Amino acid sequence: MADAGSAVSPLLSMAALGLLLAAGPLLWLQLRHRGAAPTRRLRALTLLTLFLTFDLVLFGAFTRLTDSGLGCPDWPGCYGSASPLGATAHIDAAQSAMPSGPVTHGKAWVEMIHRYLATAVGVLLLALCAMTWRLRTRAGPLLSPWWATATLVWVCVQGAFGALTVTMKLFPAIVTMHLLGGMLLLMLLAVQAQAYEPRPLSMARGLRRAVWAMLGLSLLQVALGAWVSTNYAVLACTDFPTCQGRWWPETDFEHGFALWRELGVGKDGGWLPFAALTAIHLTHRLGAAVVLTGLLALAWALQLSRNPDLKPWALRLALVALWQLASGLSNVVLGWPLIAAVAHTGGAAALLVLLTLLLTRVHQSAHRTLS
Repeated sequence: MADAGSAVSPLLSMAALGLLLAAGPLLWLQLRHRGAAPTRRLRALTLLTLFLTFDLVLFGAFTRLTDSGLGCPDWPGCYGSASPLGATAHIDAAQSAMPSGPVTHGKAWVEMIHRYLATAVGVLLLALCAMTWRLRTRAGPLLSPWWATATLVWVCVQGAFGALTVTMKLFPAIVTMHLLGGMLLLMLLAVQAQAYEPRPLSMARGLRRAVWAMLGLSLLQVALGAWVSTNYAVLACTDFPTCQGRWWPETDFEHGFALWRELGVGKDGGWLPFAALTAIHLTHRLGAAVVLTGLLALAWALQLSRNPDLKPWALRLALVALWQLASGLSNVVLGWPLIAAVAHTGGAAALLVLLTLLLTRVHQSAHRTLS
């Protein structure tokens, strides 16, 4: 019973803090859109939540890249406390034993701030779900409230992945799924934000299929990027376009892509070979070439389309593609600087949101045509 109480206490404190942090944006939204139409208020709340979720994804990348994921090695609190302030003695002991280890005061605060922000986003999604159901008859048949419900359920799944990330000690597959879950959350919110202010885009069927294919390739590439980051394989190749001075150095795909294993451990339970890290890095690099080529080709096709409304999308996709190229190369040749690594994650999130918005508008056009 004492153990259960010690777990519940920080959980309740975290929930209260999440409510407090979410109260500010909700109050600002209420004052700014007072008297607005239901659809406008729903869209404003969705856009605000989308923006803050994007920020949360970036801060999650910052947490991972600064090795702060185990800054508090328990969950939901920090050594049973709701903040590092109550865990000073434990953190001092861990930091004294390993000054550059996973637990320091700085890393503890980074990890807990990430949890606080995630809790606040969860509260905003709860508010969005409640508001969507309450206004479903007044907002019109633009979007089923089950979208908001699915988003709320998914953020709970994300919370579970976050807990497993800590309790399973940065297990690569779990950390990768946690990042992909954050991207899916952004995509769900992008669909909902677009639904409350429809701006249909007509697009030829072949071009539409190309956008869908690009979304699938981008998701696969994001998963590969997460696998590179969670296995610390970025610096397996520090030159470009060659790797380790060769076009194809020694690789070990069997160990590198053994998905269910601990961090730094190979398929057979021994240390993960360096050749496995090389295989992971090279796979992501080849995937990047495919995605970059596909994005530029898609941007060119949109630019040549007869529909002038598609031309701005061509520019946006091309700019994101170049952003990802620049930030990805910077990670390799500059030794994985923090700002480039976070920027690369942000570019991946922006790309998925852009493709989701584009497909949502195309779907709206197709639906209007059919009706």
